[in-house]
Amino acid sequence: MVGDRERGTRRRPVRAVALAACGVVLLAGCASMPDTGDLRDVESTPRQDTQVRVFAMPPREDAAPGEIVQGFLEALTSDDQNYDTARKYLTTEVARKWRPEQSTTVLANGPSTDVITPAGGRADRGEDRGDVTYALVGSRVATVDAQQAYSPAEGQYSQQVHLGQDVKTGQWRIDRLPQGIVMGKSDFQRNYASVNKYYFASNTSAGATGQALAVADPVFVRKFVDPMTQMVRSLIGGPTRWLGPVVRSSFPTGSALKEGVSGLAPDDHNRVTVPLNAKASRAGSAKCAEMATQLLFTLRNLTPTVDSVELRAPSGRNLCVLTEDRADVEARHGSEKRPDYVYFLDGKHRLVRMAAGNSSSTSAVQVPGAMGEDGTQLRSVAVSRDEHTAAGVGLDGRYLYVTSLASGSSLGDPVVQSRGATADDRLTTPSWDAHGDLWVADRDPGAPRLLLLPQGAGRPVEVRTSELPGRIKEVRAAADGVRIALVVEKDGKQSLLIGRIERDEKAGEPPVVSVVELRSAIPRMEVVTAMAWAGDSRIVVGGREEGGVLQMRYVQVDGATPDGPAPAALPGVRAVAAAESDQVPLMAYSDDGIVRLSAGAQWQTVVKEGSAPVYPG
Repeated sequence: MVGDRERGTRRRPVRAVALAACGVVLLAGCASMPDTGDLRDVESTPRQDTQVRVFAMPPREDAAPGEIVQGFLEALTSDDQNYDTARKYLTTEVARKWRPEQSTTVLANGPSTDVITPAGGRADRGEDRGDVTYALVGSRVATVDAQQAYSPAEGQYSQQVHLGQDVKTGQWRIDRLPQGIVMGKSDFQRNYASVNKYYFASNTSAGATGQALAVADPVFVRKFVDPMTQMVRSLIGGPTRWLGPVVRSSFPTGSALKEGVSGLAPDDHNRVTVPLNAKASRAGSAKCAEMATQLLFTLRNLTPTVDSVELRAPSGRNLCVLTEDRADVEARHGSEKRPDYVYFLDGKHRLVRMAAGNSSSTSAVQVPGAMGEDGTQLRSVAVSRDEHTAAGVGLDGRYLYVTSLASGSSLGDPVVQSRGATADDRLTTPSWDAHGDLWVADRDPGAPRLLLLPQGAGRPVEVRTSELPGRIKEVRAAADGVRIALVVEKDGKQSLLIGRIERDEKAGEPPVVSVVELRSAIPRMEVVTAMAWAGDSRIVVGGREEGGVLQMRYVQVDGATPDGPAPAALPGVRAVAAAESDQVPLMAYSDDGIVRLSAGAQWQTVVKEGSAPVYPG
């Protein structure tokens, strides 16, 4: 956008902007489209105004080279489905070979345009020679690859575009440019939205139920360019490279939408009909139900009102219909399950609980069994996702216990012991995944390790973590059992990393478990005081970035910042609890004790004496 780029060249208006939803009651902030007069530049697009639509303008007759470059960059930020207007700034041959979908480079302030001085040292623009080269320069923020996967990026961006003047028409056009597109951060936020598509965990299922576990795979789609069809194509095309090794898709190889399909949208009954090609339509009824489950979870993430999906063969024959109730039987979807209770330690270090989602209750009761009894003193806890079992670390951090949340249960012998010299050098808060496995890290500087206890029992398995850049400070396993969030500390600084969990299990042998391809969720973070999963691909974090102040924020597992407001500031936060479901409030342990944050409210003190709040997981 204009506000994203330095004005290195003189420009003319190159696009029109329309406000797509100007209601009568929203007179301030909406404008009508004039039917006379010249088009004018839009100097910037405020981030919060998601209704702004941008329509590119083609090059005017006899446009100068600088206008061509600026017009092309403006057209990249428009809502053209196939960048048809942007291609008008290119020569015919280059327009045919250009692949804008190959990548999107996001810059902090958009690309500045500078004329490259010719080799002879002349400062002219080369217009007398019939050619000119411009440098596009900026500071990189992120990239989105051909699979629509987002990755944070740093460093300088510098690419060149070359223009030539047609000898017959005298018109300037771009005849050499890099593949992909480039735009500023504010344009990217206006044009793109992060949406989860869903696959199934390859080697895990949901505990005793045996359900497939749905795994979110976040990608970025263009908001105003047929996003539902984009998402269906992306889903059928397969998972992103990072997630691919640990998930499966039920769509047969070669599956695709029926040729020519576009404009997918829910009908009056909130059903989306998806016409598939011949290869996809050969799947049996069981596979068809799984395919429809993937589609429904994905489309509901984009448009929550969708409640059923119908798959059709190329002939129009119905293959299967799946409703949201049936989808919950086919697979477990973490964000759809609301926990019964929130748990924490009271002033006597016993495990207590209160009903989840009750915004008025401030009373907690001791849990049944040993962890709620007088005399039991705990430092941290984790409750299994079925809320039948609890794992607790003793007050000195040395021992990990696992016991039933049932009356009469005993604490039993510890299942893990740390030999660290101090409590802070011993065991982290444990964490359960939906498969029923228990995770914990030993922070002993002499023997740091990440451990997995299959089904929370038996001999601990030491997890391979060869890529760790420091010592693990905190561990949170995702519900899907294939991703894990780690706070890693080195030289007094902490970073939040997301790893992929890979398992090699053979009958009669201990499983081989590895955490691989660690990537940073917040590259500039240097202090992390608290974190928890807060959705299928979202984490809530308390911490401080370089040169910043302590704050609470949400981050995506791919490093992107999700839409929506951040949690209200909370002084002295030491721990935070969140659920995959957004139907329950955030809980935290801070200077004010155990506090709660409900939607649209401020932090409220629940109890003064308490610590270590957790939801199941």
